[in-house]
Amino acid sequence: MIPRYSRPEMAALFSDDAKFGTWLEVEILSSEGWAEIGVVPKADAQAIRERAAFDVEAIFERERVTDHDVAAFVDVVQECVGQPAGAWVHYGLTSSDVVDTALAWTLTKALDLIAESAKNLEDVLTARAREFRNTAMVGRTHGIHAEPTTFGNKLALWALQVRRDRERVAAARETIAVGKLSGAVGTYSNIDPSVEQFVCDRLGLTAVPATQVLARDRHAQLLYTCTSIGSTIELIALEIRHMQRTELREAEEAFATGSQKGSSAMPHKRNPIKSEQLCGLARVLRGNLTAGFENVALWHERDISHSSVERIILPDSLTLCHYMLFVAHRLVSGLQVYPERMRENLDASYGLVFSQPVLLALVEGGLARDDAYRIVQRNALASWESRTMFRELLEKDPDVTDRLSQAQLDRAFDLDRSLVNIGRTFDALDALGNL
Repeated sequence: MIPRYSRPEMAALFSDDAKFGTWLEVEILSSEGWAEIGVVPKADAQAIRERAAFDVEAIFERERVTDHDVAAFVDVVQECVGQPAGAWVHYGLTSSDVVDTALAWTLTKALDLIAESAKNLEDVLTARAREFRNTAMVGRTHGIHAEPTTFGNKLALWALQVRRDRERVAAARETIAVGKLSGAVGTYSNIDPSVEQFVCDRLGLTAVPATQVLARDRHAQLLYTCTSIGSTIELIALEIRHMQRTELREAEEAFATGSQKGSSAMPHKRNPIKSEQLCGLARVLRGNLTAGFENVALWHERDISHSSVERIILPDSLTLCHYMLFVAHRLVSGLQVYPERMRENLDASYGLVFSQPVLLALVEGGLARDDAYRIVQRNALASWESRTMFRELLEKDPDVTDRLSQAQLDRAFDLDRSLVNIGRTFDALDALGNL
């Protein structure tokens, strides 16, 4: 991933130094596992632990000869260790034993960073939800005024969705925190299962049955988790983009007045640039997910059609997801909210957001539902076309006044009544335990 969309702690996990360093630890642990059961002399295992090292450029230079990255790595490490101990490096292993186990370890560490950042996003959404719990605004369906809601309710629902994403992260971590050192087709024909167990125990992984490679449904689940987080962030960012439109201006991204520039040509512009960026990056995650699912089906016990793809999509998806969580946290924490403008927009549709309570009141007054619907709809259309307050027209319509008293109309148009059960969402939010 390009530096623009990377955070240093995630990028470090996928550096060449980190990759080869993890491969090296798997190789060292393997020799120590063999030593535990008396195959490798303990002195040689100790020598491997003390002397094993690598130089990244030396590996790349060697790969130009071998045309095989793991073989090049093993050659360089063996030369570094020297003989006779070096002969035991990679003993009984196939490349995927090293690569897949090391990759799984790296992916668990990457998911730990994702988990921490997702928690931070949930926390700021929860805090801001409580801040705006009772801030009334219009709820929209199909982009059209529907009924009143609160901005806090919107934020609380986002927080609940992030919690579900956090649960998916935990599940994906459990699924990917596995290793295998079982040989060329996974039958342990040239390696003792105890070596696999030894290595995995020390890496904090679970040893699992596999072919030559770990099953790629595990990696697909990880990519789905990243994509789900990206889609949640896109949901938030898209809503902020809408709310920042000039016609609405209910909320805006933070803007550094005096230094930040919204446009190279138009000095008045304050654009939702981070929200737009997040919406765009979510598309990349969805594209990578497709490739991840295509990696699940391999020829027989393995091929390497997945390998080239994963070198791109796994680091990129995790790095993008981590970056997006960071930006989303900053976006929500710095969001400028305009309650007065929210109320203006709520009132801008002449009270039509109370059409359903009027409909229900007429039904309670004895009208058939369709008859009541037509009466309310007729007045609603007239209100919009004439730009007249909806209630004024209702109070002049005998089909309404014959059925409803002023007190009943007061109740139908009572904003507090519309929002009386908004606490249901916050009850769910408050019920969340630690994760």
